[in-house]
Amino acid sequence: MAYWLFKSEPNTWGWDDQVAKGDEGEEWDGVRNYQARNNMRAMKIGDRGFFYHSIDQKRVVGVVEVIAEAHPDSKADDDRWECVDIKAIAPFPRPVTLQDCKDDPRLSDMILVNNSRLSVQPVTEEEWRIVCDLGGYKD
Repeated sequence: MAYWLFKSEPNTWGWDDQVAKGDEGEEWDGVRNYQARNNMRAMKIGDRGFFYHSIDQKRVVGVVEVIAEAHPDSKADDDRWECVDIKAIAPFPRPVTLQDCKDDPRLSDMILVNNSRLSVQPVTEEEWRIVCDLGGYKD
């Protein structure tokens, strides 16, 4: 299993919107960055991800699971863009902020800490464990 982080503006698509989609999940559409798209191409069904509220909140708020591998983005006019489908698994008992991650020296190499603009990014197994611990989430 691999781990990822999915960033979204909460006023556009937030954790509550994701939860409302239930087990059918939702396309993670609208990504127009090649590196983020390539990250989605590497995903497999069952991979887990952090759901991250960007902009003013800047925090991990929940855990999602990949339920469909990369396929054409239904909202794109260009076939270069692909997406995966994800479903909500569970909220974080305590959201983990970007500042929490920056303040933890064990996360100094985390992409979120060093490239907070990338909308879909890999997370190492160790980073996954640390952030889950910080948020009080038990896998």
